[in-house]
Amino acid sequence: MTKNLKVDLPKIHPDLEEARFRNIYMEEDPYLQECAITGDFVENEDVEKLILSKVTFNNATIMDSSFYKVDMTDVIFENCDLSNTNFKEGILYRILFKDCKLMGLDLELANLRHVTFENCKLDMSEFVEADLKPVLFENSSLKSANFYDTKLNKVKFNQCNLEDVDFTETNLNGIDISTCKFEHINVDIKSLKGCIVSSEQAIGFSTLLGLKVKE
Repeated sequence: MTKNLKVDLPKIHPDLEEARFRNIYMEEDPYLQECAITGDFVENEDVEKLILSKVTFNNATIMDSSFYKVDMTDVIFENCDLSNTNFKEGILYRILFKDCKLMGLDLELANLRHVTFENCKLDMSEFVEADLKPVLFENSSLKSANFYDTKLNKVKFNQCNLEDVDFTETNLNGIDISTCKFEHINVDIKSLKGCIVSSEQAIGFSTLLGLKVKE
């Protein structure tokens, strides 16, 4: 159950030195630690096994880039645009995305531990076969997001837009979507078992069971 979900926030020292994202190329391995990046612009980068530790990104744009197998610990993204960025097979631990544009973000096969998405735009994002525990989606848009065969353990969707989200082959037992809005989502009956929904949502899901609701 996710009623009292506890998601740890990033642990970062308040006084960080300013840096540029391109500082990753100054080391033998792509690596950034204990620094603050503000207003940076990155596009069409391709960096494998990038390591980020205790880093804050504010008003940064990192678009159409690939960071395959990224390893992030204690990182904050605030007011950032990471549209169409690839974090496939990445490890994300104690990460906060706040007020970010994350359309088309690719987290396929990624491991997310203690990750918070707050007031974010995650439309068309990919979580295929990812492993999430615990993760909070707060007041965020996930229209047409793909959670196919995703492991959701201690995951909460609060006041989110789940229109046309794909939960096929994803176990929703204990997952609470009762405060979310949608007219249609893709889900199979087996996956829906144990999902926590509102009474209004339950009427809509009854069609999956072949029921006809009499007014």
